[in-house]
Amino acid sequence: MTTIEKPQSAIQPVQVFGRKKNATAVAYAKKGKGLIKVNGRPLEHVQPEILRLKLQEPLLVVGKDRFAGLDIRIRVKGGGHVSQIYAIRQALAKSLVAFYQKNVDEQSKKELKEQLVSYDRGLLVADPRRREPKKFGGPGARARYQKSYR
Repeated sequence: MTTIEKPQSAIQPVQVFGRKKNATAVAYAKKGKGLIKVNGRPLEHVQPEILRLKLQEPLLVVGKDRFAGLDIRIRVKGGGHVSQIYAIRQALAKSLVAFYQKNVDEQSKKELKEQLVSYDRGLLVADPRRREPKKFGGPGARARYQKSYR
């Protein structure tokens, strides 16, 4: 377990965001007791239940002891259930890396980053794909209305 070396007053909170499609999750990490809350609820109460394991991936990959010394509050809005879950997990992983960069040391930040990227690059790097805007002449972005010759 890495101990936080700086004096109490020098430890600064960090704020990062994670995005997936139209969902945006903003994570605020500060020194604390290891609480992680999403929209005011503990991580264990996030719905849907099936996707909860996806949320816990950053915790399981780097170990819960890395999260023991900090509290993370996450606000998420926009998008659907799945994209919100992916935005939350990205914000969680990015907040841990940013906190270690700002308050611990560069070496442990590099180790964290390597662990997370080797497991899933999507934990730290946003997916650039976005919804394509609808055009006229059809019901969607590419689909056209049916054409009749008679």
